[in-house]
Amino acid sequence: MNALIAPRSFPGTLRQRAGHQQGIALVVALILLVLISLVGLAAMRGTIMQQKMSSNLYDRQVAFQSAEAALRAATALVPTSPTLIWHNCQAGGITCLPNPFNDPTLPTSAIHSVATGNNTGDFTASTVAASQPQYVVENMGNWVDQSTNTGFGSTANSRNYGVQGSSGTSVYYRITARSGDPAVVGDRAVVTLQVVIKQG
Repeated sequence: MNALIAPRSFPGTLRQRAGHQQGIALVVALILLVLISLVGLAAMRGTIMQQKMSSNLYDRQVAFQSAEAALRAATALVPTSPTLIWHNCQAGGITCLPNPFNDPTLPTSAIHSVATGNNTGDFTASTVAASQPQYVVENMGNWVDQSTNTGFGSTANSRNYGVQGSSGTSVYYRITARSGDPAVVGDRAVVTLQVVIKQG
């Protein structure tokens, strides 16, 4: 008969193995927690950056629309309000910079703010706009009107019968509008737009 032999225990060996494994799970968990935190911080930073870009784009679009509205309002006012015109750029001794707002000789009286009033085209900027838009009007002088000019050699009559065409001229105005005064709007976007219009 075979006798059953009871298994022998080795308490010292088990204790040593258990002692070697103490703290490993905690270290792994802490490393994983740090990695997850870094991933979360990176995702949060990307989200914040996208929100800043979206808000800046929105602010620029608002500024662009405000400056464009000022252009339209000034275009409607110029034919009936000659006092809006700053100076004649065709006159002798007058220098007209590409952007009149950068001209150190620009008087404050030549900078017009589009505000609600009795004039045609006046409006009030939206509450989300940084400030009320401004514009400057300059007389660019008399130039050939391409829509009515039929100058020398430009018609069949001048070629066949020796009749010269007419040379029509018109007065052109340059309107420069900006969404607001940079000294007032602070860190908000400022958009400057320019258009040349023909009188009549």
